[in-house]
Amino acid sequence: MADTHNGRIEIEGVTKRFLTPSGEIFTAIKDVSFTVEPGQFCAVVGPTGCGKSTTLGMVSGLDKPSEGTVKVGGKVVDGITDGVSFMFQADALLPWKTVLANVALGPIFRGVGKAEAQTRARDWLRRVGLAGFEDRYPHQLSGGMRKRVAMAAALINEPKILMMDEPFGALDVQTKAIMSNELLGLWEQSRPAVLFITHDLDEAVALADKVVVMTSSPGTVKAVYDIDLPRPRGSVQDIRFEPRFLELQHQIWDTLREEVERAYARTSGAPTKEGKAA
Repeated sequence: MADTHNGRIEIEGVTKRFLTPSGEIFTAIKDVSFTVEPGQFCAVVGPTGCGKSTTLGMVSGLDKPSEGTVKVGGKVVDGITDGVSFMFQADALLPWKTVLANVALGPIFRGVGKAEAQTRARDWLRRVGLAGFEDRYPHQLSGGMRKRVAMAAALINEPKILMMDEPFGALDVQTKAIMSNELLGLWEQSRPAVLFITHDLDEAVALADKVVVMTSSPGTVKAVYDIDLPRPRGSVQDIRFEPRFLELQHQIWDTLREEVERAYARTSGAPTKEGKAA
């Protein structure tokens, strides 16, 4: 089990291959290398199918690389990585449990007594603005409220690393902006290392310290950009109008656009700019 004392993530020359149902070998990612420092917020962007989620799986220990190494806290990941919490696009809440019970699950699994776990859960529900909703069930909440529950459930465990796979992808634009602001405020309190997968470039630049751009399949690292917007960031709605934000967004989009077009051409049979189908 990897030691996450310092939360440093090192992905070194990682390739991942899968065997398809037809018996062919599919390379999801190839020779991927980048580092996430302790307390750093790293966003990974790229076209659909470039292997972003595959990368998360190997950092968490849910999957193993075909080649290369993944290290957390200086140790090679071998088995489920300790000190990691997840947020996904789909709700990972248990529908038959109350909001309070869902948030208390993590501490209980880690050996905390039920009463103490519920006390912690109430505190986290207060932090995410859901005091008074402890006895509700997930189906009784809006999409944004369910995301608040998911954030409380992820952060109550005080993770050294927070894995986020398009956590706000299904939300409307206004709710997404609100949740992004709340995430930044909560993250500032404990500063876990974050690996944040998104298709939304504006979201990546507004939230992250570093943006990794991946190529179309097989995914590899095309470029890494340091986001030098000062922290605390403030409202993501306001950040998007700042000249430096716009400069960074345009610079990264110039790198990303070619990969998005290539991925689209591959799936649709449409010609690329060069006039050839990918």
